[in-house]
Amino acid sequence: MLTSRERVQRTLNHQEPDLVPLDLGGSVLTGMHVDAVYRLRQALGLDEPGTPVKVIDPYQMLGEIKLDLADRLGADIVRLGNPRTMFGFRNENWKPWTTFAGTPVLVPGGFNTELEPNGDLLLYPEGDKSAPPSGIMPADGFYFDAIVRQPPIDDANLNVEDNVEEFRPISAADLEYYAAQAERLYTQTDKAILGDFGGTAFGDIAMVPAAWLKHPRGIRDVAEWYMSAITRRDYVYAIFERQCEIGLENLAKIYEVVGEKVMVLQVTGTDFGTQNAPFISPQTYCDLYQPFHKQVNDWVHAHTGWKTFIHTDGALMPLMPHFVAAGFDILNPVQFTAKGMEPETVKAKFGENLTLWGAGVDTQKVLPFGTPDEVRAQVRENIRVFAPGGGFVFGTVHNVQPPTPVENLLAMYETVAEMRAYPIR
Repeated sequence: MLTSRERVQRTLNHQEPDLVPLDLGGSVLTGMHVDAVYRLRQALGLDEPGTPVKVIDPYQMLGEIKLDLADRLGADIVRLGNPRTMFGFRNENWKPWTTFAGTPVLVPGGFNTELEPNGDLLLYPEGDKSAPPSGIMPADGFYFDAIVRQPPIDDANLNVEDNVEEFRPISAADLEYYAAQAERLYTQTDKAILGDFGGTAFGDIAMVPAAWLKHPRGIRDVAEWYMSAITRRDYVYAIFERQCEIGLENLAKIYEVVGEKVMVLQVTGTDFGTQNAPFISPQTYCDLYQPFHKQVNDWVHAHTGWKTFIHTDGALMPLMPHFVAAGFDILNPVQFTAKGMEPETVKAKFGENLTLWGAGVDTQKVLPFGTPDEVRAQVRENIRVFAPGGGFVFGTVHNVQPPTPVENLLAMYETVAEMRAYPIR
């Protein structure tokens, strides 16, 4: 029996290991809403009723995947991530809270909210309620949306530094944190470590409103940002140039302290696809994004043993050759329900060049709204198609959503356990 680390390494080398690797919570793109984590832990008998679950990502309200749950399900990847949340406060000084669904949770000390008369919930950058709120959870909702706080745009005086305010040289304290956490995860588990350090996700729309900044400057409106990729192309390119410069300097410092304990680097979570097509042309990707993706990937491959990970949802077939040309090793989440992303097509065209990470079960319809038998059937079929030859890590297509019945979660993980041994039949 291989260790998780050995299993993932063989898979990334496009060799068949003993088992298909499983990812649950190895990134904030492959996790599970805290409501679902709570129900799953209860169903597996891991906690007494009422035992709270930590919210480790307030933006998406993701629940902590503790090692007991990861081990119970056979998960192979753990995350080494930024100690700060999307709202700028640190994951520390935990305090009790309850979700709108009634789930008992623990939230960071900086999770300071204000309930509006209509039931909406406001959240504040760095937990500072004297600043304008930067997040809003609609009444009876499940997640926080970033609040756009766009100052008036004066095109004559746009300053690149305003849009890279958040990209700064990494601090000694953060380097110390990464070093300590990498050592802990490497010595206390046998799991592959995915590094999610931030700073290299060029144009990630979740980051544009800068929910962690008290008074963001530059172009921070989502619609305005997308239009600027055409109308202010030179300005956006200059932002990416400066961001890339800082990001590579920080990666060099991070590598010095974590070294080869990390196996995978999450480079970007910028989405490029809709359900039916990419929402940018291949030429726009090649002109605006690929140069910087290639710089990061080339640096990583020249200086480390890490594999590079791109997350982007949707119908991506016209862009995927360009992801390969940019040097990415891993594609997540492989949204096989999107147009042109049929499992057999993706595996045949890109299975030798990209590790396909995710692709296990649809989180839009089948997992949250299907029957346990429908979940089992989809899991079986996708493992059958994607797993042969290696280069496949099983995960859900993006995070598990809060309404998902626990019976469907159990059906998914039971089927993975039944199907994941090589050779795949």
